[in-house]
Amino acid sequence: MNAKKSDLTVSFEFFPPKTDAEASFWSTLRKLETIRPDFVSVTYGAGGTTRDRTLATVARVAAETSLKPAAHLTCVAATRDEVNEVIRANWDAGVRHIVALRGDPPGGVGQKFSPHPDGYRNAADLVRGIRDIGDFEVSVSAYPERHPDSVSIEEDLAFMADKAESGATRAISQFFFHNSFFLRLRDRVAARGIDINLVPGILPITNFARVSEFAGKCGAHIPPDLARRFAGLDQEPETRNLVAAMVAAEQVHALRREGVTDFHFYTLNRADLVYAICRVLGLGLPAE
Repeated sequence: MNAKKSDLTVSFEFFPPKTDAEASFWSTLRKLETIRPDFVSVTYGAGGTTRDRTLATVARVAAETSLKPAAHLTCVAATRDEVNEVIRANWDAGVRHIVALRGDPPGGVGQKFSPHPDGYRNAADLVRGIRDIGDFEVSVSAYPERHPDSVSIEEDLAFMADKAESGATRAISQFFFHNSFFLRLRDRVAARGIDINLVPGILPITNFARVSEFAGKCGAHIPPDLARRFAGLDQEPETRNLVAAMVAAEQVHALRREGVTDFHFYTLNRADLVYAICRVLGLGLPAE
């Protein structure tokens, strides 16, 4: 008999592996391939610093696995011609999905962003450029708790509307730990009539101190009770991973009760934890 079909759709984000981590990365990917995700995305380093490795990774995913790759792309510190070259290289490699992002300023989050004088101005402009070159599926970003550079959620919504009108069909959210922020954003997107699939980004906590640092930079709030769950577990990785899997599964279950069916996992190239979470959610199970 066939395995029971789930109403849950997942996707995974990876960063391109360094040379000494290649074998581990592909082992990770093969393990998560059994979950049958909707797609897997590969990040693009600040200012295009991982450009070649990102392209090589998504090209190999397209050629050697059953997975559908999505290449991240930013417009930071690059001309239109340089970005267009990457877009065309992805198409030639068999990649048909791009995650279009403005990208962080070269100085990092918190620094003022200035577009390249000969480059794309922002993510919406980049989406238009991608769609002009090829019939790509285009995903973009969303911020449940406001983009660090925005003055308000309303400004974020205006940018999202522009990206949707430019051809983006999916908005993947920054990670969050208060589901209410995501649900409030979903309501605002619907109220404004923005035609885009809003997908929550879920970050399993493998290192609480590191996640707290990330959260501080992007403005994501961490609930006090979540901090207490991980308190004292710095030297207990097995227990920490069990708690992380439980917390992430709880978050997904709570969002499913609100009608959310699509989820994007920030894996940090850790297969075991995300694989365990997906099994708890009923994905990747053997046939009945």
